Amino acid sequence: MINPVLCFNIEDDGWDNALSCPETLSENIMNTALDYMDGTGSLDFLPQDKTILIGLTLDNDENVRRLNKEFRNMDKPTNVLSFANIDDPDFAADCQTFEEVELGDIIIALETTSREAETKGITLHDHFCHLFIHGLLHLLGFDHQNDDEAEIMEQHEINILKRLGIANPYME
Repeated sequence: MINPVLCFNIEDDGWDNALSCPETLSENIMNTALDYMDGTGSLDFLPQDKTILIGLTLDNDENVRRLNKEFRNMDKPTNVLSFANIDDPDFAADCQTFEEVELGDIIIALETTSREAETKGITLHDHFCHLFIHGLLHLLGFDHQNDDEAEIMEQHEINILKRLGIANPYME
């Protein structure tokens, strides 16, 4: 099993009121997701003897909109952004060179996440768990650019959420 460390940051204080113990919750989500993914063999590309750093920032729509515009040319907020270092051509070399491997960063926007949870009729807690897992899967190289990729990624999300006691978010 890899040695993950969550680099946790709250940029919008509203998250402290929105979720109970957000850092502890996030660490639990991360560990549950990575344990599940390790069981699928999906973590075999990561060095087992090094610390794996995962960044998570809880932010707001304004800052996420700015990042979305800068990096994706989309001038609007979104629920979650993931910046995966696995996409960097030097990632494999960095895994060999450095004692700590930065897997990437995830940023989640409070207002969009809250609106979506309300619209879906689910708790902010459950939607946050889903979005963080979704972001983690992107850091691990999963995507949803086509139907086959989306199906694989969604099945992993469903299975991890089940381990956390959260219902399938894709059921109608």
